[in-house]
Amino acid sequence: MINNASIRFPNLGIEIESLNKGITVFGIDIAFYAVIIACGMLVGIGIACLEAKRTKQDPDIYMEFATYALISAIIGARLYYVAFEWDQYKDNLLQIFNTRAGGLAIYGGIIGAVICLLVFTKVKKLNFALMADTACLGLITGQIIGRWGNFVNREAFGGYTSGLFAMQIKVSEANYTTPELLEQTVVVGGIEYLQVHPTFLYESLWNLIVLILLLLYRKRKKFDGEVFLLYVLGYSVGRFWIEGLRTDQLTGFLNLPASQVLAAALALLSAGVIIFLRILMKKKRENT
Repeated sequence: MINNASIRFPNLGIEIESLNKGITVFGIDIAFYAVIIACGMLVGIGIACLEAKRTKQDPDIYMEFATYALISAIIGARLYYVAFEWDQYKDNLLQIFNTRAGGLAIYGGIIGAVICLLVFTKVKKLNFALMADTACLGLITGQIIGRWGNFVNREAFGGYTSGLFAMQIKVSEANYTTPELLEQTVVVGGIEYLQVHPTFLYESLWNLIVLILLLLYRKRKKFDGEVFLLYVLGYSVGRFWIEGLRTDQLTGFLNLPASQVLAAALALLSAGVIIFLRILMKKKRENT
């Protein structure tokens, strides 16, 4: 076994000797995080287009929408992050535009993409609910892949754990640390490591389960928009749990974890809308 590995999963017997965060090509730094996110987007668009073909929609519409959605998602993800980390930017507003320094929040990206879809379907006179059902399959696919960018960056991890999936990261390579984590470091081969929950892995696996369930259910949906609502419900339930483990939470009102509060609200809202629409449909059937 390698004693000075960059990343270790001691209880699984996995050690990664070296994992760079990027490469330099012709003097240009290329972050693996960006490459992974881009791959997730491309695969996600492909999944949405395949679903569009299956449901006899025009895949070109989704290719066109993806262009606008990408821009909207980046803007939304940045605004969400800046809003909850305003103290970092209030004295230097130009830093808001420096996305290369990090600072994108997935919930903001999703909100931005949904707003974009609302406008897009309104302008194009398309069915928002049907497009949302189709696009969300690509969206969650992109999330499954994109979370591995956090792994490469050694970020978005949880607190200390000694559980089966415990992940050890060199303190010198971690994207950030907290006083609590530094009090519980472990030393292996003279190297100091943080030992944490790999929340990126938890979320990627959770999203994979949600995707599989959506694919199994989509042919049985009761109304357009139900698959999208189930996506929101499934993703939000998992995010509520995982956000509680993370050590880099964005905090909002009453110093509560913003994404955890939002996840709870969206889970309740989506479940309520599904129940309401199903009851409404049942009453209509009974009255006919």
